Amino acid sequence: MMNFKNFSLGTIFLFAMALTACDKGEDKPQTSKITADEISYFLNILASDEFEGRKPFTEGETKTVNFLESEFKKMGLEPGNGDSYFQEVPMVEITGTPAETMEVKGKESFTFKLKDDFIVYTERETESASLKDSELVFCGYGIVAPEYNWNDYEGIDMKGKTAVVLVNDPGFGSEDSTFFKGNIMTYYGRWTYKYEEAARQGAEGVIIVHETRSAGYPWSVVANSWSGAKLNLVSEDKGASKCAIQGWITLKTAAQLFKAAGIDNYTGKAATQGFKPESMGMSISTSLENKLNYAESKNVLAKISGNSKADEVLLYSAHWDHLGIGLAIDNDSIYNGALDNASGVACMMAIAQNIKKSGIKPERTILFNLVTAEEQGLLGSAYYVTHPVYPVEKTVANLNIDMMAAFGEMKDLTVIGYGQSDIEDYAAEIAKTQGRYIMPNQNPGAGLFFRSDHFNFAKVGIPAFFASGAYDHKEKGKEYATEQMKAFTSNDYHRPSDEYRPETQDLGGMVQDAQLYMDLGLKLANEPIYPKWKDGSEFKQMRP
Repeated sequence: MMNFKNFSLGTIFLFAMALTACDKGEDKPQTSKITADEISYFLNILASDEFEGRKPFTEGETKTVNFLESEFKKMGLEPGNGDSYFQEVPMVEITGTPAETMEVKGKESFTFKLKDDFIVYTERETESASLKDSELVFCGYGIVAPEYNWNDYEGIDMKGKTAVVLVNDPGFGSEDSTFFKGNIMTYYGRWTYKYEEAARQGAEGVIIVHETRSAGYPWSVVANSWSGAKLNLVSEDKGASKCAIQGWITLKTAAQLFKAAGIDNYTGKAATQGFKPESMGMSISTSLENKLNYAESKNVLAKISGNSKADEVLLYSAHWDHLGIGLAIDNDSIYNGALDNASGVACMMAIAQNIKKSGIKPERTILFNLVTAEEQGLLGSAYYVTHPVYPVEKTVANLNIDMMAAFGEMKDLTVIGYGQSDIEDYAAEIAKTQGRYIMPNQNPGAGLFFRSDHFNFAKVGIPAFFASGAYDHKEKGKEYATEQMKAFTSNDYHRPSDEYRPETQDLGGMVQDAQLYMDLGLKLANEPIYPKWKDGSEFKQMRP
């Protein structure tokens, strides 16, 4: 008798289908396992200097999307958007040139230096933006959350003023999991929310205080990611509803301002129920000049049409973009984005290739959606969910792949947003067949659930899943894996050094994750189930 103990669910499914085909006298489908060589092929090309960091609106985009289209055609996948492999995404590129200084006046005056002390930009589609003697107001965490009886803007008119707010949630660092979500970041803790809420309050400017532990990344990521050209989806009001100036200041800069303002223990005050906004007795002035470029970027879509339920869709996503060419570090200015996220694209391409060559026709349609401008604020996926090729209500689930590890096989499957949907239960079954176990994200305060494209699918009610082996190395254990993850975040994340080095990087973990994602996708594409949000998920109200 054949021993199925070491077979993944997807492989067992394919084997069963093969037996059925043999009984009917049909050709046996060709099953296969994803290999490191398959992933390496795509990773090596996408992360090469030739692709110039894959930034939208550049020659790097053209090379990337044309390569992906060509490879999908070679595999025999159908166009995912009618007769096209592309979905046009209209965007505006705003290249801001900020003033080299930011002036703060009050009882004490300060002149802060661009990039060393602060970063500013604007989403307004105007040739210039500025703050002129705008009153600084400390607005705690910048949160208005009725369900938590929380309003950091209570009792103040923010017109013409600039909000100074803290990153993350009031519950971060506490031992109380019922205070917001304790150390698990909610959407209220994300910088995107801080900007959105300040604009809703009528603020002219908003400045976030950076702190590495609360943000989940060092100041260098802010300085690199929020400099130069930024992309936004084109809006009807040309960004007029946004704050004129959005930005960040370093923790050191913030300490100087709070000391001068006479505000002691500002983090403790901001985390206290009943916090009220407080004028800092200072005003801020800074400006920037913009160049505007309107154009279209591309999501790349390919599909394997379903059989009996072709109108229902299992959707894979991964973002093809990175940061392009930017500030040189160690004489290298190409931000290749090998792990972030050529790795996810490479894994998806290997999945598509293997499902197609298996010869199995899924019951539901499988859509591979390689989205643009994730690094600019999840823009490609945001555009797709408001302009879906397939109806949102017919999209069974989203399996998102982003920033895979490259230091060998793992024992864990770490789920970002653990406890959100029952997709993780299906994934746990498959992980077990690989000799792995499922675990929650080990850095919940970083808000990773809100920092990749699955979030946009979740916001419209589509159960979304994002996971990878990250924290327990198969041979060297948890301490080694944690060290490797920290080293990547500190040394390579959003830096030119995020390169593919086949001589030192081990793709064994990527192979495991890609195989799991393929098996999971086949399960969801063939079984008559609709994954559900779990009780307590903020997305359950969108699709019970």
